[in-house]
Amino acid sequence: VIFNDETAAIAHEVKRSGAYDRVHFALDFFDASINRITAWVTGTRAVLRAIMFSLLEPTHLLSEAEENGNYGNRLALMEEFKALPHAAVWNKYCLDSNVPVGPAWLEKVRKYEQSVLFERK
Repeated sequence: VIFNDETAAIAHEVKRSGAYDRVHFALDFFDASINRITAWVTGTRAVLRAIMFSLLEPTHLLSEAEENGNYGNRLALMEEFKALPHAAVWNKYCLDSNVPVGPAWLEKVRKYEQSVLFERK
């Protein structure tokens, strides 16, 4: 799982339908060629980022345009929303949650591998 258009679209659809209280996200990390911990953290952060991105969207503006039959405005708004500063909000969320910002978490995984996983062998 990565943060891409598909992941963001799923989160947006859940938000736009008001279904976050009824939807559970299941993540699959089936790829034996990459580190499981790295895949788990990457995928989990990707879905959380997609959810946060959807929550930042001013959905009421889309609904208003659609209710008024102004589909051109709706399309234009959807395109404009892609430029919202979600990366800055995500970084602030990570800082407030006391987790590494950006790829800094990779160093923690490397240290964990060396101190815990390699000792198990």
